[in-house]
Amino acid sequence: MTLFVNISQSFESFTLNVDFEAPEGLTVLFGASGAGKTTVANAVAGLSQPDEAKISVGARVLSDTRANVWVPPHRRDIGYIFQEGRLFPHMNVRKNLLYGRALARGRTDEITLERVVEMLGLGDLLDRRPAHLSGGEKQRVAIGRALLARPKMILADEPLAALDEPRKAEILPYFELLRDEFSIPILYVSHSIAEVARLATTVVALEKGRVSRVGPAGEVLSDPEFTPAGVRAVGAVLEAKVREHHSDGLTELEAGGAALFLPKLAHGVGKTVRVRIAAHDVILSRDTPKGLSALNILSGKIATVRAGDGPGAIVSIDTKAGRVLARVTRRSVQAMELAEGQAIHAVVKSVAVAPEDVGR
Repeated sequence: MTLFVNISQSFESFTLNVDFEAPEGLTVLFGASGAGKTTVANAVAGLSQPDEAKISVGARVLSDTRANVWVPPHRRDIGYIFQEGRLFPHMNVRKNLLYGRALARGRTDEITLERVVEMLGLGDLLDRRPAHLSGGEKQRVAIGRALLARPKMILADEPLAALDEPRKAEILPYFELLRDEFSIPILYVSHSIAEVARLATTVVALEKGRVSRVGPAGEVLSDPEFTPAGVRAVGAVLEAKVREHHSDGLTELEAGGAALFLPKLAHGVGKTVRVRIAAHDVILSRDTPKGLSALNILSGKIATVRAGDGPGAIVSIDTKAGRVLARVTRRSVQAMELAEGQAIHAVVKSVAVAPEDVGR
């Protein structure tokens, strides 16, 4: 089932004009503050009525200004997850979850209360009220309530923005579960490149009310031209399988036949993971590196060299593991005579990859 969005809306100092498709999986609506992300989310949810709109989920039309169709929010079958959870304070966790089930209006499928409680680890929280829950626990309940409404799609508007880093790390795996275990589209609003790299199957990038890029996450993030969050956020995403957990605290991955060593991961042997490698953590060498402490050396060929206006440049390298990006100085580009088609070695320290940069 696919979400189709075509919206035009004019404000005093801002014009929104977006047109995109969000397939099954998790589509991140990505952009800086003021790009129009929440405006799009509110239009999809039915919380606002744009000047012109055509919004549908599968064959069901939610908004069509030309045909005078507008389905009210409570009839759209959308599970909405807000930043703050927005749980009912006078209800315990069980009743908050059952409220979501009541919204399903008789629809039945495999999403049961028992399954949601088990999947989200809510068994010990059922009798607590929201005032006695942590921020991460509240968001887990909010996810469960949205699921139990048996929605046709889920809309998450910056659901981790109000959480500290440990609570974000706690919640991210649950959004991976939503993405992987339920065949409904998820529209996830975020300005965090780390969340995009870990969660997105599709990226819709917004800049000043316009769609600047649409495509699979790995393809969009590995493009050196894609720098909406600034050059320090540039990085590539690789897919790999867990090959072995070593006794010295390292996990060995296999990516396209190349070995990658990272600090020990919780993922089991044989599991597929995605790894984000920041461009500023990659060192380049024309000769085969020897005597280095860094364990990850990916050999390949330079695909592009993109010099910016400042002192830096982004070099993209095609390796067996996939495309890797390196952020170096223009002086290094000149001194090493880096050019397209040239053989090169990309060096990555194992400890440079943070736990939040690895997802299922």
